[in-house]
Amino acid sequence: MFKFKYFRWTILLLLFLFVILSSLNVGVAEFYSRSIYPSLSYVLSAISSVVPFSLDEIGIFLMILSVVVFPFVWRIRRKQKWRTILFREVEILLWIYVWFYIGWGINYYRESFFTRAGVTPAKYDEQRFKDFLNSYTDSLNNYYCDIDTIIAGHVHDEIKSSYRKVSDVYGLTTPRSFQHPKKLLFNSIYSGSGVLGFMGPFFAESHINMQITPLEYPFTYAHELSHLFGISSEAEANFWAYQTCLISSDAEIKYSGYFGLFPYVLMNARGLLNEEDYKNWISSVRPEVINQYQEKRKHWSSIYSPMLGEIQSAMYELYLKGNRISSGQKNYAEVIGLLLSLSEEGVKKAC
Repeated sequence: MFKFKYFRWTILLLLFLFVILSSLNVGVAEFYSRSIYPSLSYVLSAISSVVPFSLDEIGIFLMILSVVVFPFVWRIRRKQKWRTILFREVEILLWIYVWFYIGWGINYYRESFFTRAGVTPAKYDEQRFKDFLNSYTDSLNNYYCDIDTIIAGHVHDEIKSSYRKVSDVYGLTTPRSFQHPKKLLFNSIYSGSGVLGFMGPFFAESHINMQITPLEYPFTYAHELSHLFGISSEAEANFWAYQTCLISSDAEIKYSGYFGLFPYVLMNARGLLNEEDYKNWISSVRPEVINQYQEKRKHWSSIYSPMLGEIQSAMYELYLKGNRISSGQKNYAEVIGLLLSLSEEGVKKAC
């Protein structure tokens, strides 16, 4: 009589081999991102949308329990040999590995933004960077506004509408009406470690920290939504957050886009400009914008835990580098390189 375990092992092996093949062949990974992931994320999002809380949070908690607690419970209650328990532990870990990559993680292996956009990465050119700085700063100053409150539903509709205008060549999935950010069960942990949001890979869920400021919300929401739509690179997620906020018809959402990019512009300017040029540039930014940036930093610093932050940062650095983001968390700031690599015509085609 055929045993179910053999069927289970066969499925696990086939899925595992597909993940390995995707990691070795960018064509297979891109096929997954464009042909398999859209339907899979649709189903997972539809299932998870039924509940208001995060299934990913609960799922990860149960996965940890199954790996840490399971061996001892199995040993005591079933009186199994440690060799048998070890075999089951390996199977559980493989299922978690496969679920992560089949559910979303294969997007790490897809074609790069530059390949999909059909552009060559721009080499650093000082004058081109200064021109970008001047144009960006003019827009940042002109669109400045004081955002005290937001209507989340309105922001969601505007950002999704922007994503529907993105060209098909970039291979993003289609926004769905039932896809909404989930409330976090362990929000204080994320605040303490400096996490503003994250993508749930097991149930296709986006998450936003509930202590986020209204000014940051549109940009952060758009960033996390891009991950849900199949983007793995943090630089590209920032690119789409910026672009989709800018093409919104809402002036406050536009400004959130410019303001959301400001920390990365600041980081690049500090590293690329000489001291005099940097001082001249920063003095051209409206004082109100600088005050908002400082207030944002104070907000997160007041709830930040250095211990949690260092642990989270170290783990995320390893996670990114383990998934072919070689620059680790510096990848966030590489969004400026994407913007400089696209001509004005290319940006217009993107959205």
